[in-house]
Amino acid sequence: MNNSIAAIATAHGVSSISIIRVSGEMALDIAYKISRLKIITTRYAHLTSLYRKDNSLIDQAIMIYFSAPNSFTGEEIVEFQCHGGMIVAQEILDTIVEYGVRLAEPGEFSKRAFLNGKIDLTEAEAISKLIEAKSVDAAKILAKQMKGELKVFVDESRDGLLKSLAYSEVMIDYAEEDIPDDIMQSIVTQLDGLTTKIEQIVDASYRRRGLIEGFRVAIIGKPNVGKSSLLNALLSYDRAIVSDIAGTTRDTIEEQVRIGSHIIRLVDTAGIRDSNDTIEKIGIERTLSSIEDADVVIALFDDSRIFDSEDEKILSLISKLEDKHIIVALNKVDLKSSFERNKIAMYHPLEVSAKMSFTKLTNALESFFNSIGEGDELMLISTRQIEAVKKSREAILEAKIPLLNGELEFFSYHLQEAVKAISSISKPYDSEEILDKMFGEFCLGK
Repeated sequence: MNNSIAAIATAHGVSSISIIRVSGEMALDIAYKISRLKIITTRYAHLTSLYRKDNSLIDQAIMIYFSAPNSFTGEEIVEFQCHGGMIVAQEILDTIVEYGVRLAEPGEFSKRAFLNGKIDLTEAEAISKLIEAKSVDAAKILAKQMKGELKVFVDESRDGLLKSLAYSEVMIDYAEEDIPDDIMQSIVTQLDGLTTKIEQIVDASYRRRGLIEGFRVAIIGKPNVGKSSLLNALLSYDRAIVSDIAGTTRDTIEEQVRIGSHIIRLVDTAGIRDSNDTIEKIGIERTLSSIEDADVVIALFDDSRIFDSEDEKILSLISKLEDKHIIVALNKVDLKSSFERNKIAMYHPLEVSAKMSFTKLTNALESFFNSIGEGDELMLISTRQIEAVKKSREAILEAKIPLLNGELEFFSYHLQEAVKAISSISKPYDSEEILDKMFGEFCLGK
């Protein structure tokens, strides 16, 4: 790969500093041409003026040169740290392009780092996810992956599978001999241990995915129980229209809000009831869809109103949500109570009020999110990683049957598939197609 690339590595907008990054064999030459310096020292912050091709001044900036292979990409890299804003950084980038450097594709810097052996795919994906981390716990998990925690698991699993495969190949060569019982038992024990560990990791990854992607919290209840008031209170501004007219909220409203150290996606839904209004019915259908996608469901009831068939419908709905975390809250407790509290007693409802405080509810949410983040469990951070370990587990299970029947050729075939699947987490075999798809999801300049 001989072509040089460049991109603005910081977000567009007003800021104190913007960074423009150049990688490739032309990087140092570009640095000399733009800065007009006579000597550029590696890993030294040069305070220098930067010029266009016509010698007009662009800006005074910090310029740092990283020589190959001691750089992020493993190639020659120059970074320009200029004053922030859209104009100055773009002027520097345009000048670099005029000198023959092409614009980088999304994720191309990280892709080159991978191809040049500076990072593996587990570290690359951790970098991508860290930029979008939705909680402090997520940042800690991703930092461990950047340090190689997942790579260690992959390498150890791969080595164990290869050891079993080696035993199998030896026994195939000596087919007339009986397989020693201790070797057979050792292989079975090793494979059982790995499948159990994979199941635990996959389960933990699904359970904790909200730490990386942001938890989705759906607020449900019959019309006029205070769902929109709760949304507005958590956002600290009037995002949703609040009125005494039933069915005011006819569509789902989604907003991000920070609860403790977690950024969550809060969904205010249309009130669930029987309705002949076409628009309201569509809103209720979207409410049911939001519940399916949610990690946490807040079921809100009105303490000032009598328990009715619409409340019964909400109770019936949450009783079927076995894979969701349910929080039941009794709103409007500042008013005279008319609700049959025994109907929801099994859920230990929280008493809240839009006019007084939703603190109990936010504390319950924060406590739940924090409990998910506890522990040092290994976590897979992408669908690609989860699918790879699941495929490896399936191949291992398929390999055990011929192993127990003494059909070692079939055992070896399935075990090779398991090795390929688990290895693909850090370095895929069919690399080009997978790499283009994965790194294409990165942001520019990364």
